[in-house]
Amino acid sequence: MNKRRLPIGIQTFRKIREEDCYYVDKTAYIRRLLDEGTHYFLSRPRRFGKSLFLDTCKELFEGNEPLFEGLYIHDRWDWSIHYPVLRLSFGSGNFKVPGYVETNLMAQLDAVERRTGVASDYATGAERFAHLLEALHDHAGQPVAVLIDEYDKPILDALEVPDIARANRDFLRGLYAVIKDSDAHVRFTFITGVSKFSKVRLFSGLNNLTDITLDPRYSAICGYTDADLDTVFAPELPGLDRDQIRNWYNGYSWASTLSSAETISDEKVYNPFDILLLFDKRTFGAYWFETGTPTFLVETLFKRQVSSLELDAMIGSDELLSTFDVDDIATEALLFQTGYLTIKNAEDLGGKRLYQLGYPNQEVLQSLNESLLRYLVQDSTQQMANSVRLYRLLEANDFAGLETLFHAFFASIPYEWYTNNDIADYEGYYASVFYSYFAGLGLNIAVEDSSSHGRLDMAVLFNDHVYLFEFKVVEMASAGAAMAQLQERRYADKYRALGQPIYLIGVEFSKDERNLAAFEVERA
Repeated sequence: MNKRRLPIGIQTFRKIREEDCYYVDKTAYIRRLLDEGTHYFLSRPRRFGKSLFLDTCKELFEGNEPLFEGLYIHDRWDWSIHYPVLRLSFGSGNFKVPGYVETNLMAQLDAVERRTGVASDYATGAERFAHLLEALHDHAGQPVAVLIDEYDKPILDALEVPDIARANRDFLRGLYAVIKDSDAHVRFTFITGVSKFSKVRLFSGLNNLTDITLDPRYSAICGYTDADLDTVFAPELPGLDRDQIRNWYNGYSWASTLSSAETISDEKVYNPFDILLLFDKRTFGAYWFETGTPTFLVETLFKRQVSSLELDAMIGSDELLSTFDVDDIATEALLFQTGYLTIKNAEDLGGKRLYQLGYPNQEVLQSLNESLLRYLVQDSTQQMANSVRLYRLLEANDFAGLETLFHAFFASIPYEWYTNNDIADYEGYYASVFYSYFAGLGLNIAVEDSSSHGRLDMAVLFNDHVYLFEFKVVEMASAGAAMAQLQERRYADKYRALGQPIYLIGVEFSKDERNLAAFEVERA
């Protein structure tokens, strides 16, 4: 198999096909959607291929047969019928400006009218949209395919200005309600975005919308599977460690089906942007994470005092993961919908579906924790120097150096941070700083690791050594409470089968001093 062009940044189906780029065939999903319903909604994080999927739908409905040669749907589609397409995208513009969302919509409808020759005299967005659907149907003799991309961006962009975000939401609710009222003129609807806003608040007028976000049949509708990498992208794999690719970038899951073992049964996927950049640059990096700075996310986590130790073991329900609105953004929903957490396991609890959430892969684990540290330390140069020093000291098993460095960790956090934050759980806070430094280095970490003797705060497996941490906030230095718990509960027993050196590290913090009170190390 010969190498093809990597479609980096290309969201146009025609360009990908005509320029002989790699393409993962998603048309079987389109066929299934058409066979099973009419109006659909899909939520996926940014840069997962939503726009390309919509563009593929556009070319299909317009009947551009040559582009689909060799694809699944080619022999399963009537190419003699051409449907009109009304495609909207709210991907660009300054939606923090009052009223801009309607200005943006009207400009898009202007373009549709110029392109199709269908005119309208209506001066308001919803009425003009409704008229266009009916007129396009009459003009073409076929119902319309309605494709809406980044439906939620006018709201998300304005979250820091709640009044404008609410106004944008209410305007869009009226717009999307038109689709149901115009059902006789619509052949197919597909709406995509990053978030999954409450149907009550945004889609109340479109209650016949089928949400496929957590439908296991569509878990891989966006993104690449392992099979895709091993077949479509096979020419790009030589020279790269296949297991490392999987560890760094695979792991996203949106399936809600329970297997007999009470775990998720689905295809996990890779973010396409990561994979394409990896194949281009031939080196591993946080490509997806670096394209968007999660400032709002990080600030929200600190405002709500969410410890980084909690992030890899959050629990969410169907209802909770869908609770996303201007005035009601659940932490779990925010992290899940933006792609920083994914579904790890599912459980049916008395008829209620519960999901265990966790980091999808190495990229997100490292990068998010680095962002949390940068926010805390407020000196990226110092934070990076601390991280590098930590790695070197751990390599050398230099525990005296580690103690000195941990002092530096907490000393580097500005005093103002403490005075501006009412920390309810000091132990969790101090432990989360430790965790984020280790996680930011990509080390093998387990938190709240259970054994028959209790729950260990943190285990780090590195360089064929095992480091077991217990954290305590104490009133007096060298109280020995942390080390005593490590010894009494025999946490080391669980790790002896590894045949590696095991070190018990009891870390105690002084709330008053805002730093270490004791740092004890013993070989187990």
